[in-house]
Amino acid sequence: MKIQNLMLPQMNVCMESELFYRSSEMRNLTYSPDEDKLIFCTPHAHCDFTTYFNSLSIGKWRKYTHVGAVSLHVVVDGHFMLTSQYYGLQRGCTTRRAGKTVEITGNGATPVMVVLEPQPEDILIGFHLTALETGCAFLGGWYEGETNPALERKVNLAVNICTFRREAYMMRNLKMLKERILDNTESPLVGHLHVFVSDNGHTLPMEELNSDVIHVVPNKNVGGAGGFTRGLIEIMHSDYPATHAIMMDDDIVIESEALERTFALLRCRRDEYADMFVGGAMLRLDQPYRQVESGATWNAGKLISNKAGFDMRELYCCIANEVDERCEYNAWWYCCTPMSVVNPENLPLPIFIRGDDLEYGLRNMKTLVLMNGICVWHEPFEFKYSSCLQYYILRNLLYCNALHFIRYDKWRFLVKLYRNMARELVYYRYQNIDLLDRGVRDFYKGVDFLLTTDGEKLHSKIIASGYKSVPVEELSCTYDPVEYAVSLHECDGRVAKILRLMSGNGYLLPARRRKPGDTKPVSMATCRPYNYFRERTILNYDETSGKAFITHKSYRELFRCLGVAARLTCTTLRHYTHAVEDFRKESQRVTNEAFWKKYLGI
Repeated sequence: MKIQNLMLPQMNVCMESELFYRSSEMRNLTYSPDEDKLIFCTPHAHCDFTTYFNSLSIGKWRKYTHVGAVSLHVVVDGHFMLTSQYYGLQRGCTTRRAGKTVEITGNGATPVMVVLEPQPEDILIGFHLTALETGCAFLGGWYEGETNPALERKVNLAVNICTFRREAYMMRNLKMLKERILDNTESPLVGHLHVFVSDNGHTLPMEELNSDVIHVVPNKNVGGAGGFTRGLIEIMHSDYPATHAIMMDDDIVIESEALERTFALLRCRRDEYADMFVGGAMLRLDQPYRQVESGATWNAGKLISNKAGFDMRELYCCIANEVDERCEYNAWWYCCTPMSVVNPENLPLPIFIRGDDLEYGLRNMKTLVLMNGICVWHEPFEFKYSSCLQYYILRNLLYCNALHFIRYDKWRFLVKLYRNMARELVYYRYQNIDLLDRGVRDFYKGVDFLLTTDGEKLHSKIIASGYKSVPVEELSCTYDPVEYAVSLHECDGRVAKILRLMSGNGYLLPARRRKPGDTKPVSMATCRPYNYFRERTILNYDETSGKAFITHKSYRELFRCLGVAARLTCTTLRHYTHAVEDFRKESQRVTNEAFWKKYLGI
């Protein structure tokens, strides 16, 4: 079975060459995207394909599948020297073992096969090509694994996408899926993949998009939780016999090879991993080589993104990325979920956004498999700030911990609450204190709150209660890009930090003198307490959208918010324990299909 294709950079997907091949003499290599081939310009030009997309995760294939002997098939034009390479990781250090070196000659059409001989300690396989003449070219290839047809599983994938008014993203991704998979007779996924789209914004051209394999349905605007759940319901009742649902964001960039590798992995999985999930890592759109997360853990609300910050151009990161770590969930930018765990009594919680994927993973995920090359590119979260998230993040933390972390008591929660409130006070974002307060009080209303609340109307109220960003030109202040750039890097020294902390981040000190109407611009999403120290008025700016909102230092608001904190403390001491116990007992009332159909109006 072909288990993994060799890849070259693709226009409109990823052109970061070192994710596909690397060389100490890149000037001797020329990549032709139009012809999809890598040309070796000089004799002895060399190239290493032990990269994020072109190495083979042999350790994962051995552990989770019944694949036996593996071989490499390369399509080349010209005369090459090929050396297979095997890598492991011991005590944090990489081990490298060179395999056989063979001369190969290709005509650009017929693949050349090389048998691979990994050892038990190897976790990654790659290969190295050296041109023996001018003008040689590498055109692609694949890894092949020996399998027993009797053990191969039937797999049908259903891509489950929730979207809200992101027509450009959706049309781009649907076009890619059609060209590369749905209408491509050479793809192994033909006949084994359908696409289900929940259109929360009612803006997609359904008549144009709907077909035998693409299913678009209008849905209430009830957030990601409602959109993905609507997709699961549609998949369950479809004539298409889906075995797995791939939860996928609408605003990602994805390489179709990720879907094909997921398909091959699932077809060969061992019996003990019959219900395994397959996760996709998230890489940054602005830095396509930088990994944001590859699986994550919850830790009672202190999220840990595994292998965050890895530069996937580096060989060491490719090797370390293959080491299994404790994972409790995978975000729904790409998460392949077995339909065996999805049933009318086991659907997500109706919590709108932020935590739906997390809670469902904590509830159902026993084994998560992550592998180099199965990934998406996504806009970094620091470029996405919304005041309303303060409501959802804190409220949904309480829902998740009520179900999955019993030891999270009221005292631990109060510490979390005070930290969140202190942060908003430091940033002069007093309206966010009210959102935090509302989120906690809504949790104390129990399951009945979720049963009787219209999520769409609630979200509109939450949006209206927070800070609304507008184009900076519409604000009655001047935006200084130089001062904004300085604010991104400013920090205080040790003495200044002590003074800042002792003065309540400047609340006990007079504000710096500025000209009337002057504001200090800071990053809306990545600001730090020192940015606000002794400032009176702040322009909270988002450079990606060019929008901003203004906050002012206010002692009246400070004391009002301290009163909110005091009242909420008393409420928590009285109601926290009972609310947690009640939600744990009654949560099944909002995770069943009957509830969801009423909630979604279907």
